[in-house]
Amino acid sequence: MSDITKVALDAMGGDNAPYEIVKGAVDAVNATKDIQILLTGKEEILEETLSKFEYPKEKIQIVNATEVIETAEPPVMAIRRKKDSSISVAMNLVKKGEADAFISAGSSGAVLVGGQVLVGRIKGVERPPLAPLIPTAKGVSLLIDCGANVDARPSHLVQFAKMGSVYMEHVIGKKNPTVGIVNIGAEEEKGNALVKETFPLLKACKDINFIGSIEAREIPAGVVDVVVCEAFVGNVILKLYEGVGSTLIKKIKSGLMTSFRSKLGALLVKPTLKATLKDFDATEYGGAPLLGLNGLVVKTHGNATAKEVYNSILQCRTFKEQRINEKIRDILSAKEQETKE
Repeated sequence: MSDITKVALDAMGGDNAPYEIVKGAVDAVNATKDIQILLTGKEEILEETLSKFEYPKEKIQIVNATEVIETAEPPVMAIRRKKDSSISVAMNLVKKGEADAFISAGSSGAVLVGGQVLVGRIKGVERPPLAPLIPTAKGVSLLIDCGANVDARPSHLVQFAKMGSVYMEHVIGKKNPTVGIVNIGAEEEKGNALVKETFPLLKACKDINFIGSIEAREIPAGVVDVVVCEAFVGNVILKLYEGVGSTLIKKIKSGLMTSFRSKLGALLVKPTLKATLKDFDATEYGGAPLLGLNGLVVKTHGNATAKEVYNSILQCRTFKEQRINEKIRDILSAKEQETKE
């Protein structure tokens, strides 16, 4: 396995493309020696954007893509028709083994569809989940799934728990990560049909550290390392999490500027407050990986800035170094062998 991590980066997707996407790529290759970026998008635009930066030229390559998938386009149709889009071209680089990972701030639907259709699922994976890291009082937790599988089955959630555990242990370094399923109470008999059917399956699973149900209010406290749910619930949690966090930060900043005394206090607490707020900045943790595919696919926020793109690129390097896909295959193969026996 090569020591160089090659990342195919959709340079045309997202609200801040191409400048912030390109800047994130430049920051990454300037900061590290073992990353190479394949920028996909309209060649003339990317050449002009790159000309604004200083970087080792051999570390960034432009791969021309003449089309762009817009956010409002139907994802399946867009992937089928726009074969020369920046998303499709980049994903095909991963499919052909010419890149180790793919990152995009573009259409979430197109990324999810393209991941399954172009990159393909690992054998045995029923549904690939989208799994962002979310800040908590104890560090970070993995929210799985947050947008890929709205109508999940119990077997899907069990796989989510297993893949999430692998990710938390080997990418984040959390040994024997705890797993909880999102519920409306701690009691085993509570929940909707999906949760009630899934709970005993997770409880019986020997290769995860399942501790039971977790209520939404417990998530920010970091009660579990892997938060398991289907995509509808996960997406609501994620969006509320981001909205409350953003509002709270604005209210704190506004409150500190209300009087001379508060402004003086703000000067005293600024260093500590800045460090604390940084811990709760989602962009510090990169994008959300679509786990269970034959290559790494990472979705960043649509309004991603260079910092989030930079952190997502470093995230891809860790993913490759820790051989996450191989570990997921091993877990699924072991389960398949256990079933046969």
